[in-house]
Parts: sequence; structure tokens; C-alpha cells
Amino acid sequence: MAADLSTYRNIGIFAHVDAGKTTTTERILKLTGKIHKTGEVHDGEATTDFMEQEQERGITIQSAATSCEWDGHRLNVIDTPGHVDFTIEVYRSLKVLDGGVGVFCGSGGVEPQSETNWRYANESEVSRIIFVNKLDRMGADFYRVVKQVKDVLGANPLVMVLPIGIEDEFKGCVDLLTRKAWIWDNEQDTTAFRIEEPPADMADKVEEYRELLVETALEQDDDLMEAYLEGEEPSIEDLHKCIRKGTLSMDFFPTYCGSAFKDKGVQMVLDAVVAYLPTPTEVDPQPEVDEEGTETGEMAIVTPDAPLRALAFKIMDDRFGALTFIRIYSGVINKGDTVLNTFTGKTERVGRMVEMHADDRTELDSAQAGDIIAVVGMKDVQTGHTLCDPKNPATLEPMVFPDPVISISIAPNDKGGSEKMGIALGKMIKEDPSFHVETDQESGETIIKGMGELHLDIKVDILKRTHGVDVTVGEPQVAYRETITQRIEDSYTHKKQSGGSGQFGKIDYIIEPGETGSGFIFESTVTGGSVPREFWSAVEAGFKKMMDRGVLAGYPCLDFKVNLYDGGFHAVDSSAVAFELAAQAAYRQTMPKAGPQLMEPIMKVDVFTPEDHVGDVIGDLNRRRGMIKSQDSTPTGVRINGEVPLSEMFGYIGSLRTMTSGRGQFSMEFVHYSACPRNVAEEVIKEAKQREEDAKK
Repeated sequence: MAADLSTYRNIGIFAHVDAGKTTTTERILKLTGKIHKTGEVHDGEATTDFMEQEQERGITIQSAATSCEWDGHRLNVIDTPGHVDFTIEVYRSLKVLDGGVGVFCGSGGVEPQSETNWRYANESEVSRIIFVNKLDRMGADFYRVVKQVKDVLGANPLVMVLPIGIEDEFKGCVDLLTRKAWIWDNEQDTTAFRIEEPPADMADKVEEYRELLVETALEQDDDLMEAYLEGEEPSIEDLHKCIRKGTLSMDFFPTYCGSAFKDKGVQMVLDAVVAYLPTPTEVDPQPEVDEEGTETGEMAIVTPDAPLRALAFKIMDDRFGALTFIRIYSGVINKGDTVLNTFTGKTERVGRMVEMHADDRTELDSAQAGDIIAVVGMKDVQTGHTLCDPKNPATLEPMVFPDPVISISIAPNDKGGSEKMGIALGKMIKEDPSFHVETDQESGETIIKGMGELHLDIKVDILKRTHGVDVTVGEPQVAYRETITQRIEDSYTHKKQSGGSGQFGKIDYIIEPGETGSGFIFESTVTGGSVPREFWSAVEAGFKKMMDRGVLAGYPCLDFKVNLYDGGFHAVDSSAVAFELAAQAAYRQTMPKAGPQLMEPIMKVDVFTPEDHVGDVIGDLNRRRGMIKSQDSTPTGVRINGEVPLSEMFGYIGSLRTMTSGRGQFSMEFVHYSACPRNVAEEVIKEAKQREEDAKK
């Protein structure tokens, strides 16, 4: 029996650290009857934060998916982390959501990370409603946050409710559509509220904002707008239709307010989710792609009647085994079915399927298009893989993950620990695609790589606590890159004669710098068969193999172009191997002549500091070779935007706290690579040579 997809809402809750996403999720679960005792984040008991690390740090690291019901609708809620090192989690959640709730803090307003998450959501075209939380806090100001949403995010907030009272006095909201006040003043039962006439002193403000609401909404429908201009008041139904239409097209974002902690205003948000956010069928269908990742023009239309298409978007290991979270786009999946993973080309049998309620689960026999569920015990599935009907295969557009910018070496403290560490790291890579592990060929060390210091800190913590592996951690290393600055024309001949057939390959080529971000480009303009076509790919492979080892300090080489324009071959002695070896030697010969240059990762740094410490913070960023891009005053302090090399940012949080007496905050994300100044480059090259010598000993 197919469920009615119009009653489904797949939503994510995202925001800045500490804006209260997890508490909001908690309240939603409580109001929808899923949990009876609400855990508090600050007591470390929230339902969706069930990892020890999350309870301790008060941040959500993994996005947990939970299903619940409200007003006859089924909500699949994904709680996403707000911390910048985990944006990957936000990004992959957005991929499988249809709508979202952006939570902003009533006093902190639009904070650095909110911008990144908001930008991601815009790119993923996810409709959202806005919830301004923590209006009971000191310094909260609903109208100021609404203005920031306009100015900082460039979004159009459609104010649906006005707060009654503020800070300690906050007790309810006026619903502008119905002109009724919702009051929460029963301290014993916070889920209870009463509806009455709004306070008389708010009458003017209510009319002013209602008029704005009606005018913005009616822009979605010319006929209704015309009638309204002629003095005809639109019905509530018509307004609902217009608001829904404008929300789906992202022309505006219905904006609500309240205090999730005090249970005020969350019901209105739930009503809005049902009223205005899209059903799975109202969202653009997922494009299908071929093996190269090019779109085929086919779409995975959300309907239970089509062949199965599902995307694995998260893998979690918990006490019941490995859980693979999947979003089903089309078709139906039953317990015992065999599904094809188009990435590995292997089929897997679906054993147990469960619906998650935070830390609890319900066994399922089948699930269908629009559902978000977890499958227990899948072997080779990783984040971004497509599961489909083996008789009718297709691949959904995969997720793109950023490359790590920072690495540290780790070694187990006791001798027997290395196998245990290997198994644990294997599980952790599956769970987080932005986390990489490799073994240094020369020193035999294990290197872990990630998106920032906090990211790796938490990984080491998980190793210790979840997997019981104690490790010693080395100094953090920056992921430098190399590139070249000059165009060089060169030639290389590889020949080897040793009884029987020899090896021969001659290549004439040009190596030149490429556009920033272009990676490695190979082209062949050979004419007249001086290098036969079947050997071109061997030449390309030879260069490709070498680009991971730059000639300056052994870092991967970026953004260069090789043009093979001539060469020579021998009818008997030439082979693909000979040409591949020729290309490898050519790289070693020519790269040092092409003006090699060391590149370092530059981070976009967003620092928040109280007014009286601005001078110190800016002076300190300048000493770290930072470029200050802008500074903006906010009611609670100053935000400084700049770009700083990653190598100068280690341990920054400690220095910032010292400078600002513990009140500063910052977030950073990778923007681009740029050339290292000479003195820095010399230092890095010296260290690399030293490491090589140590490894030889």
C-alpha cells in the first residue's frame, strides 16, 4: 500500500553553533510525541546527540535522522551540525532534503557559519523557513535579526509572527495571518498555549507587518494582487497558497520566532513546515548520470511506481552494527530485496531496514519513494553511492567532497594497537568522506587528514573513546601543493637494450602553467604518427603518476598542462611501458626547469571579537600574514573577515581566547591555494629534505 507522498516532509534543521538547532529538534520530537522527557543539550542529554563527544562539547557532530508525525503528516527530520569543520555533514544532508528550517539566535543573529550553511542551501535549492530562537535571552532582538537576514544573507524574510514581550518578558507570538496571539504562560505544561486577542499596544505594529506580509505574498498571483489593490481583502486560503508558492520558489522565507528551550513558538514552526515546505514530489527530481558523471538527461522521478533509485548519504557505526542511511527517490525497497550498487557494480541483499527515532529504531518490512531510512549491515556501500534495481540500473548525481587541508601523524601507544587502529580508521573513513588516512611510504607513519584542527581533534577523540585506541599525535602539517610558473619545451628519449627486444620511446613536449584550479591537463597534437595514437594514454599516465611528487618538497603538483607534439618510435622496441617510463623521466627532467613554486592553502577566516579587543585581533592576524578584507560592527561586537595562510592558524583559538578574555569566536574554511613567500617556502623545503633523510636512516 503506497503512502500519500503529499503528507511527507523531509526537512533539515541547520544553523550556527549554539543557535539552538538541537534543542529545536528536541522540542519537535517532544511535541510530536516521540520522546516524553526532553533532554537538554547543556545537561548533555539531547536525544539526537548520543555520541559522548557530542554531549561533552555540546555540539552536534553527526547529523541524526529522525521520523515523527504532526497533524497527519510524516516529518523526516535531519539535525545537522553547525560547526565549520563539519560543513561536509550539512552539505550531504542538504543533498537528500526537500526543505529546511534555518535557526538563528535572537541575540547572536546571523553568525559566520550561518552564511556558509545558507549559501550551501541556496546552491542546493532547498526551500526554507526561518526560526529566530532564544528570544528569552539577554540582548535578544527579533527585528534586528530580521534585518540581518536581509543585509548579511541577502535573503527575503517574510515575517509571519511578531513576538509579544522580549528577554524575560517574552511570552508569546502574534500570528499575523489570523491577527491572534498565541500565549505560553503555563510553567507546568509548556506544550499548552492559549489563543487570544493581541495586546492593544501592538495593534499598529501588527497592521503594519500584516500589510507587508499580504503585499509580498500576493506578488505570487497577479489576479489576487489586482483585486487587493481595488480594496478586496484576500482570504486566508488564498494567502496560504501564495505563501506556499513563494516559499517553494525561494522568493521569500516565512519567518517565525520563539524560544525552543522554553517550548514557545515551536508549534507554529511545525504548522509552517506542513503548510509551506515542499513534499518530495514538488522538488526538482535528481538527475541521473553515466559512468563519467555526465548527466544522461534521465531523472529519478519521485514515485513508488518507478524502478528503485536510492542514495546512501551517511554511514554510521553504532552498537547494532553499521547503519547506512539512504534516501529513496523512486520505487520501493523490501526486506530481502537484492539491490545493485552502481559504483562498485556489486549487488547486496537488504537484510534489516529500520526507521530511526534518534537513538531508537523501528524495524520495517518495506519503504518507498520519499522515505529516509537506515539499512543495517551493508558491506561495500559508501557515502554518495547509488543503490538501484539490478534489472534497471542508473546512477544518481554523486556528492562532491572537498580535499583535506591539514594532516597529523598518529601512532598507537602500545605495540599491539596498530591492527586495532587500522580497523577503527577503516570504519571512520566510511563514516566521513572528508577524512582521509594514508601511510607515509618513507617513514611508515600513519597520517590522518581533515578539514581543520577541530575536525582532527575529534577524530583522535573518537579513536580513543569509541574504539579504545590510545595514540600519540604529531605536529599538524599543512597540505602544501606545488606548481610551475614557466613554459618549457623539452624532449626525452627512453631506450634500453638488454638481449632480446629492448625498450624505446621518444617524446617532444611542452609543459606550461595551467589556469588556477585546472588540475592536470594533457593533450596530444602529434600528427603523422611519430608517436602512434595507442601510446598517447601511456604518456599521459606517466605524467599523472608523477604529479603526486613535486620536485621541490615532494608535495602534489597542481595546475599544469602537458602538450605532446612530436616524438619517435621503433617498430619492434616501442611499447606502452616504454612511453610511460619516458614520460616519468621527462617529468623529473623538465619540472625543475619550469620555475617550480610552493603553494599554500589560504583560509577564509571569520573572527568575532568584542569591540575593545579589535586592535589586538587585527594586529595579530597581520602578524600571521593575514589580509583583512572587511570589518563590520554588530550590536555585540565586531566581525573581522580576512584571508590567512593555514600554516599560521595553528592553535589560533587559544591565542584568540587569551586576547579577548575568552569572548572571541572564529570559524575558517579553505578558499584557495596561493604562492608561498620565499622565506616560508625555503623553510618548508628544508623540513621536507630533513624528513627524507631521517626516513633513510
